[in-house]
Amino acid sequence: MAFIQVNYMSQALMRTVAVQVLLPADKVVFPGMPEPEGAPYKTLYLLHGIFGNNTDWINGTNIQRWADEKNLAVVMPSGENMFYLDQEKNHALYGDFIGRELVEMTRKMFPLSDKREDTFIAGLSMGGYGALRNGLKYHGTFGYIGALSAALIVDGLEGRTDETPLFIESRSYAESVFGDLSKVKESDKNPEWLALKLKEAGEEMPRIYMACGTEDSLFPANQKFYRSLCEAGIDVKFAADPGSHTWDFWNEHIKEVLDWLPLKSGMAGINSGNVM
Repeated sequence: MAFIQVNYMSQALMRTVAVQVLLPADKVVFPGMPEPEGAPYKTLYLLHGIFGNNTDWINGTNIQRWADEKNLAVVMPSGENMFYLDQEKNHALYGDFIGRELVEMTRKMFPLSDKREDTFIAGLSMGGYGALRNGLKYHGTFGYIGALSAALIVDGLEGRTDETPLFIESRSYAESVFGDLSKVKESDKNPEWLALKLKEAGEEMPRIYMACGTEDSLFPANQKFYRSLCEAGIDVKFAADPGSHTWDFWNEHIKEVLDWLPLKSGMAGINSGNVM
């Protein structure tokens, strides 16, 4: 599995961005072994949580080994602490960056499939929210969405104040990310509103996998979102398993996401990740 560091000038963010890419292009096949599938590769765009960056998934999980086994390309960008939403005033268009530009740019750079059914998005916590929001908003691009411990924090935003020691729980921070808090619930910044609008319009919906630990403070919000989608007849799977907001939980469930995606297991060939 080739591990590639990419730096390029982003038009959506108007600065140079760092992206890490896993690409299963370096497999060696010994005599008698079947040939592994080649390009174009199915691709997962994988989003980190708050306080994180594009190195988190490599450092916190076994994504490199599991993606190699599935012959899957993985693209890991940085989203700062901006919930992967567009900040128009300072031209930090994180939603456009994730949902459009990054896909277009990586398809130019690497031999990735341009088919919707081969293009996936997933994330944890803030990245789980970002995967749901942008996977639904750009539903013509992404066929599958994985959301682990998604930070579905839209409910209650209007009631926030600045009387908190943690800046990410403050009203000022929420306004800097989501804008006018009185308008968020009925906008495409609310994944539930967005999903129901797409369903109502008869749009083709991505399939959705959700997982959240039953001891996670975000569990009630994830359960509520899941029930809302089920009631609307939207295809969604929800793993409500013991666990909290930890890398142990995300490591276990990102493998479940990969097993759920339309990927083959046990791809032939070896590379530098195979120790003999």
